[in-house]
Amino acid sequence: MDIFFLLLFGHALGDFGLQNENMIKRKNRKNNPESWYIYLAAHSVIHGGLVGFFTGSFILAILEVICHGVIDYGKMEGRFTFKVDQLLHVACKVVWILMLVKQIV
Repeated sequence: MDIFFLLLFGHALGDFGLQNENMIKRKNRKNNPESWYIYLAAHSVIHGGLVGFFTGSFILAILEVICHGVIDYGKMEGRFTFKVDQLLHVACKVVWILMLVKQIV
């Protein structure tokens, strides 16, 4: 459970502590059609770095970068709500824990 708490802490830090209004606006392609993907990638890499730091797994870090980017993109495209976005992010953390426990990574 310690690692799960650290992953949730990392998620809260990445989404609420390290992400400012400028990043929120610029990572959305509707607000920034020229370079949104750079901001979304940077935000996703921050999350991947936090997952990698707390788990020691490069594979989970890369999976987090990909999943976080896809989930945030879907939210910004209006495919689901903020609450669903957060639930999906937490679900990813559960999967990362299961992968660690089963020694897949």
